[in-house]
Amino acid sequence: MTVPSELPTASVLIVDDEPGMCRYLSKALAPRFAMLETAGTLADAEALRQRLHFDLLLVDVRLPDRSGIEWHEALGADRRSDIIFMTAYADLEMAIHALRVGASDFIMKPFRLEQLLNAVDRCLERRRLARENFVLRREAAQLHPAQDSMLGNSTAIREVQAIIERVAPTPSAVMITGESGTGKELAARDLHRLSRRLGAFVPLNCGAVAGELLESELFGHVKGAFTGAVKTREGLFTYADGGTLFLDEIAEMPLAMQAKLLRVIETKRIRPVGGEQEQPVDVRIVTATHRDMEQEVAAGRFREDLYYRLNVLTIRLPSLRERTDDIALLTHHFSQHLSHELGLPALPWQHDDLERMTRHSWPGNIRELKNFVERCILLGKLPRELLEEGASEQHESDAINVPLDWSLETLERHHLLTVLHANDGNKSRAARSLGVSRKTLDRKLAAWQDSM
Repeated sequence: MTVPSELPTASVLIVDDEPGMCRYLSKALAPRFAMLETAGTLADAEALRQRLHFDLLLVDVRLPDRSGIEWHEALGADRRSDIIFMTAYADLEMAIHALRVGASDFIMKPFRLEQLLNAVDRCLERRRLARENFVLRREAAQLHPAQDSMLGNSTAIREVQAIIERVAPTPSAVMITGESGTGKELAARDLHRLSRRLGAFVPLNCGAVAGELLESELFGHVKGAFTGAVKTREGLFTYADGGTLFLDEIAEMPLAMQAKLLRVIETKRIRPVGGEQEQPVDVRIVTATHRDMEQEVAAGRFREDLYYRLNVLTIRLPSLRERTDDIALLTHHFSQHLSHELGLPALPWQHDDLERMTRHSWPGNIRELKNFVERCILLGKLPRELLEEGASEQHESDAINVPLDWSLETLERHHLLTVLHANDGNKSRAARSLGVSRKTLDRKLAAWQDSM
């Protein structure tokens, strides 16, 4: 018998009128589930189901008060759990009926334990894949392609990376602040990737969903809960169970919704719109905003108690103006990625181009830089006029004064050594500033050393 290596997050309800069978199944299934309940009658099972959420129901067909199949069929649109039926008295017609009303599997007693565990694992795997597919479809619809970790070697970004690595394995809530376009979602993804949480990373922009629909988006709804609710639908908290829910632009959340979110954080339970039963969830919440949250609280637009729940730790992302050392690295990264995506050749970025870009103010931060690189690839050249606004003026005193009789090789050597000195001898950083590879830099230095 194999036991899953991952930490269990699912829940199961065993319904059987034989106490010995309940004890046997409980012992066998305990390693696979975070929550396990048993019931001897369908009345007891329904009471538990109204109060708790179960991912899987393991139900005997013949029970004292009713047939398990009839009970499941009567649930109708409220069937939100996979169900496996067990019976010692079955025929082909009963098995077909069970499958028609939505059973995931049908097992004859007496059964081998391995047979039951395989059926249970298939149900759990289907639910996991359904949730992952939902997240992937959602990201594709929102045009959020999977990206690498935050890129950069500047001091400012390295400090952020160090904080993320330290707090990622903890369950603490994190609020990410910074100007628009600084990469707050990438930071949240890094927090999730390094957290070792087994569930999905589920992002939501609170400002992109109408206030009256936000509750349904987060908590789900049952059929008929409101006009247009033609079927039961799970919310993002359910899809993020065991993982991370990233709430971007949290300051845009309406006050009424803030109160409901606070209750979920305190109880670790959600209730779908129009539903009666609560569902336990294990979700780490990461939020982001470009606003001054203390001002939002003072103005009465954001609840103070929720703010302190979400702001256990603040991670402030630097603007691109504060990390100009990373512009060359980011430019080459975007150029390579976008040229492949657009099917156009990458531009040969010159050192002068990159140096000029560091003097631009970049009010849109990394997002503006990426858009600028994309325009350059589409045009096939660097549109210098696009960088004029916000760029610092170059004065004649900034010009490099060198003897007119210097050869081009001597001038190149002088400039390379100057850049290397400005980067405190760090060859990798100097190479990025120059727009060349570290290998090219090493080769030139070695050639000049040999000639001395």
